[in-house]
Amino acid sequence: MGSPDWLAERFEADRVRLLAMASRMLGSQAEAEDALQESWFRVSRAETGGVENLSGWLTTVVSRVCLDMLRSRRSQREESAGVHIPEAAAVQPEEAGPEQEAMLADSVGLALLMVLDALAPAERVAFVLHDMFDVSFAEIAPVVGRTPEAARKLASRGRRRLQAAGAPSSAVLARQRQVAGAFLAASRDGDFAALLAVLDPDVMMSADGAAAASGAPKRVRGAEAVAGIFAGRAREARLALIDGVAGIVWAPGGKPRVVFALTVRGPLITGIDMIADPRRLGRFNVVLLGG
Repeated sequence: MGSPDWLAERFEADRVRLLAMASRMLGSQAEAEDALQESWFRVSRAETGGVENLSGWLTTVVSRVCLDMLRSRRSQREESAGVHIPEAAAVQPEEAGPEQEAMLADSVGLALLMVLDALAPAERVAFVLHDMFDVSFAEIAPVVGRTPEAARKLASRGRRRLQAAGAPSSAVLARQRQVAGAFLAASRDGDFAALLAVLDPDVMMSADGAAAASGAPKRVRGAEAVAGIFAGRAREARLALIDGVAGIVWAPGGKPRVVFALTVRGPLITGIDMIADPRRLGRFNVVLLGG
């Protein structure tokens, strides 16, 4: 077995790839980071002496953690039929060099992430691993607890469902816009109580490197803390469709400068991803709306 320092170095060397993979599986940057933290906890306590392909083994560990999280999320949603709008799945710009940027060039849009969210957990994991990261079905099989042929069928079924799903329904978009509009109006008015009314008590706000460099906090958790950041500070923000999903954009002069990707479950916002890096903004299809 390698030393703890050696194992940590190998884990960090694969971190960008693993984070991108977890982000696509979970549709949430914050949850992806939690998945990597849990994965490292498992990896650091495992015996690696017999592992021949360490990168492949790390992929398996992270994928299993993500599958467990997806199954837990699905179980919770069966109890409350909420709507989930995934966050933008992307690596923070300060973590991505040219090689990683090339790997992430096919960055998954918000609309696709939303459709992915409708897949069964095993379908989603199999599809993401094979179609987005070219992982073989022989490697996927132990992750989902199936044979390679069954894993192939899972990915194929997920692919067909994605092709058939298409764009979000008008009813879903209307609900997204209603929640985003209520948040934007409360923010403009500085109405702290109205902000709390649309924020989940455990809401997470995260900012990419460019937004943080402009003074935004890197990460904030809790409705009161997040409401305090946005109260009275969205006067030039606009409702928008971001890759087909309703959200908010700061667009002075009509040019998007900051995207606020919202994660919504039921009537509450559970996550806000603040994106200001021009490279990431250029990947979004942004349509400004009235309001």
